[in-house]
Amino acid sequence: MSDASKFLPFTKPTIDEETIASVTEVLRSGWLTSGPKVQALEAQLSEYFGGRPVRTFNSGTCTMEIALRIAGIGTGDEVITTPNSWVATANVIIETGATPVFADIDPKTHNIDLDKVEAAITPRTKAIIPVHMCGLPCDMDKLYAIADKYKLRVIEDAAQAIGSSWKGKRIGSFGDFASFSFQVNKNIMTGEGGCLVLNNAEEVRLAEKYRLQGVTRSGLDGIDVDVLGGKYNMTDIAAAIGLGQMKHLTEFNTKRATLAKHYFDSFGTDFEQKTGAELPVADFENSNWHMFHLVLPESANRAAFMQQMLDQQIGLGYHYRAIHLFSMYRDRGFTDGMFPIAERIGKQIVTLPLFPAMNTEDVERVVSAVKSCLL
Repeated sequence: MSDASKFLPFTKPTIDEETIASVTEVLRSGWLTSGPKVQALEAQLSEYFGGRPVRTFNSGTCTMEIALRIAGIGTGDEVITTPNSWVATANVIIETGATPVFADIDPKTHNIDLDKVEAAITPRTKAIIPVHMCGLPCDMDKLYAIADKYKLRVIEDAAQAIGSSWKGKRIGSFGDFASFSFQVNKNIMTGEGGCLVLNNAEEVRLAEKYRLQGVTRSGLDGIDVDVLGGKYNMTDIAAAIGLGQMKHLTEFNTKRATLAKHYFDSFGTDFEQKTGAELPVADFENSNWHMFHLVLPESANRAAFMQQMLDQQIGLGYHYRAIHLFSMYRDRGFTDGMFPIAERIGKQIVTLPLFPAMNTEDVERVVSAVKSCLL
């Protein structure tokens, strides 16, 4: 029988005792749903993003859908996005009644190819949803130049990018909408949850309606519903976790960068040439190092590789299969070969362990295991 204590997962949250005590305090308070902790977390996030208004939600998926609705996106509209993301990025477009239009990705950054974005724009295009994959930002100058040129809204899927930056400015502190996830594997987490960075008071008012059944309250007994909302509010339990995590965000991201650098050092300069595998872009200026991807050579069988790593007590993830190849999207007319770069990477990519509780010896163990499988 294997020793579970030796198993290294691809991710694991770090939660301190102060945060656990804070959650206990909330449970004893009797106020478990949205309350003072949510308000405190929103205030901290707003400060983190340079004073921009922020509202929290129970996922980083509904934040994108709500941003689309605030922007007026609906039936008959097209929204351009990447096929290289979790399927939620495209699903939210369909939820609004709009049509997702994919543009292939850059083979190095794995982010959406902005040249292909511009080529995909039609008179029906109303918005772009780029993804900052693994926390590595898209070219924000080029992205917003395209958006300005064609008068498009931008909903940044920054689910993985809290703490990332572009030319010294934090992702989320500038631009249009920015959606962040606090799901358990993110750089900070609330268990499940997310936030949306907005632009003005009117967008805040709409976001608050959409996250709680479209309700507007006035006075003690005044209530109205004038938009179709959902049940998307964050609980104070989740917000208490988030407040505890915010205290460590810089520390967590610094540790991730240290571990990522050790990955590159441990793989060595000739690893790609010897194996045909591809390492991520070594960006230590802008990325928050949410994940460390390895693209296997096309000759490698990914399932067999993952099993070999499991046999050595190392867990891997894979992020992501190209969205347009899922059955639901095939039913909408998408087929193999439409976005070949995303398809190739989606077929061969694995995610190596990377989280703050790891140490450099863990990295060396992973690299040794990878080399034993590929060399």
